[in-house]
Amino acid sequence: MKLTNFKVLLILLSLTPLMTFAQSSGQRKSDLVVVLIKKYINEKRPDRIYALGSKAYQTSISKDKLAEFFEKNIYFLGKVKESSFLRTEQKQRKYKLEFETENLELSLSLDQNNKLDRLSFSDFVPVVTKKTVLVPSSNPLKSKLDKEIDTLARNYIQNSNAVGLSIGVFKDGQTYTYGYGTAQKNKDMLPDANTIFEIGSISKTFTAQLLAYYVNAGKISLTDPITKYLPDSVAANPELQKIKIVNLSNHTSGLARLPENLLSKNPDAANPYKYYTKELLFSYLKSCKLASVPGEVYSYSNMGTGLLGVILERISGKTYAELLKEIITDPLKMNSTFQHLTPESAKRFTKVYNKETKEVKAWDFDALVGAGGLRSTVNDMLIYAENNIESKHTELAKAFALTHQVTFSKEPMVGLGWHIMKPTADTYYWHNGGTGGSRSFIIININKKTAVVVLSNSEAETDSTGVGIIDKL
Repeated sequence: MKLTNFKVLLILLSLTPLMTFAQSSGQRKSDLVVVLIKKYINEKRPDRIYALGSKAYQTSISKDKLAEFFEKNIYFLGKVKESSFLRTEQKQRKYKLEFETENLELSLSLDQNNKLDRLSFSDFVPVVTKKTVLVPSSNPLKSKLDKEIDTLARNYIQNSNAVGLSIGVFKDGQTYTYGYGTAQKNKDMLPDANTIFEIGSISKTFTAQLLAYYVNAGKISLTDPITKYLPDSVAANPELQKIKIVNLSNHTSGLARLPENLLSKNPDAANPYKYYTKELLFSYLKSCKLASVPGEVYSYSNMGTGLLGVILERISGKTYAELLKEIITDPLKMNSTFQHLTPESAKRFTKVYNKETKEVKAWDFDALVGAGGLRSTVNDMLIYAENNIESKHTELAKAFALTHQVTFSKEPMVGLGWHIMKPTADTYYWHNGGTGGSRSFIIININKKTAVVVLSNSEAETDSTGVGIIDKL
């Protein structure tokens, strides 16, 4: 579950006249403008940035629109700590901005009066190189499967943006686990099947399992309006009265990906969910507007699944952590899957790293824990996958089966929590996850009774590794 996606995020400023200055002089002037932009971002003064623009710039975007852009897309990243020149490309100068939470690439150009005529922000993508030395691994390289997994794992872990990797495979009733790299940079700490990782948005499938369990118990219906379970002051919002419980689990609620007030009250930009309480969530929901008609359009929403977790807490009178333990992890003996670390389990918790392999904070969750707040191990996730395929626990088996039923048949196909692919006669149930310093992936083929789990302690995506492995099973 990534907090933001800047890959296609651009301010609509595209007028770029011919530059009339030598590159060295032009860069010095651009450097000075970037220093001012950095200062005004940290002071939250978009009006000052607007004043740096040319007439063409100010014609392209209003002062209010620019302020709205920074409020929604920039300020929650925290303050800009450093800026550095990267390159000149198509008459634009590119800079790296290092925020408290992540890095962005800033592109700008100046007119002949040294006024901004183009300004854009995008995801900063560091150059990925190959490590020259093979990283450590527990893979014995004895079987054909071992060697196939090693090839795919090496394609990932030998990249400069990868740190540690834990892989689990379920096939023919057997489990196989492999560790690569390290759980902590500059230390000999090979991850194993009991190393604890953040699993990010895979947590959403656990929230769906809790929902399915309560549906089967008659405590809630998928077609219930969500307002049935919300405080009266929140339920009074007519927009919310259109949303059904199922819409929260299959991302068709029309709710935004994240509430606009997620970070406005947050004292720690590097831990964006930690201080987001139910009170803040309800405050936002009282007056929120939907982006689409519920049930008609898929739009991934961390807020939706987080709200579902809150509703399950309100129904049960228990915390999410208590529900998880009582309904899923205790019966399945998943003893290393939880929201909160104990002093003992913290010893097995990996450090986490961003896309430049700089250590960052692991994320903590409050109200939105159901969207991405769980930690787990490859061993536990293989237990979870195996029980999705076939469980001896009758009530849990019924709940797993319900989560696999299609609830949204357009693209992408979704069950409850799970995304569903049918590329051939087989059906695959999958989910991925991401935080500020981790990536995770799980994919299950119930027909073939196979599953793959990939957990990483860096921001480099793991989906292609997991898909590659399950193709070999």
